[in-house]
Amino acid sequence: MSQERGQRFLLELPAIRNDLPFSPDLLTRLFHLTDEDATSPLTDIATAIAEDQGLSTRVLAMANSAFYGLQAQVRTVSRAVAVLGLREVRALVVLLGMHGLAYHRPLPAGFALDPYLEHQLAVAVAAQALAGQTRAMDTDDAFTAGVLHDLGKLLTALYRPEDWLAQAALATAEALPWHEAEERHWGLDHGLIGAMVLRSWNLPDTLTEPVNWHHAPEAAPGPREPARIIGLADACTREITGATLPGIDVSDTLAAGLGLTPGQALAIVQTAMAARNPGHAAEALRSVRT
Repeated sequence: MSQERGQRFLLELPAIRNDLPFSPDLLTRLFHLTDEDATSPLTDIATAIAEDQGLSTRVLAMANSAFYGLQAQVRTVSRAVAVLGLREVRALVVLLGMHGLAYHRPLPAGFALDPYLEHQLAVAVAAQALAGQTRAMDTDDAFTAGVLHDLGKLLTALYRPEDWLAQAALATAEALPWHEAEERHWGLDHGLIGAMVLRSWNLPDTLTEPVNWHHAPEAAPGPREPARIIGLADACTREITGATLPGIDVSDTLAAGLGLTPGQALAIVQTAMAARNPGHAAEALRSVRT
């Protein structure tokens, strides 16, 4: 029965785009305007965001948070794009979309939104740093994929809270990694759920595939390095912050797949997180209600 519930959930995932706190076409436009071959002027990206006044306000609030440490206040979306960069602002919009979804429905008891968002941001910072060191993935894509890597967990909690609670109980009772509890419960994990939703938003494979395979990078049908980046960033972040889970650790194999030792990976992530505290962005999100 739970396997059938999982399959039905997959079929319903594309409709979630209608619950985003901005036009679902905006993400498609932003990713088209900021892809590798795009030659769009900054004004095009700023205009696309500025069409939604509420989103513009939230982007500016985040841009001016301590997470970015800007020396002067950014007052326009055009300036935010110029100062932060096209893809950084794109990642901000994605993050704000996730944040907006979280206020669309009640979360089940036990799902703590603030720690969840802080972890997403921490993994984004870690993935960006690891990608920069190893050149195994575009650094901006690494940041965005890090923000999105556990999107499937949030969606399950929001749209299938009874299944999320069952998975939580199973993970606790049998000391299972969360993704294994998901597989046992309904035959799919949060990586697949997140990736399918991102595909329905027309996001590129450079983001959907690392999200899909971050708990099983060696099984990825395409390039494995991006999934290794996200998986390693997740493991390093959990070890550094003490948010450990069974079966998620900075293994020799995972680090070696990127030409690193576990110690080197942890040092890279520790330095990145000290320079750019994810807690600052999470704090800003708490004050920016969508």
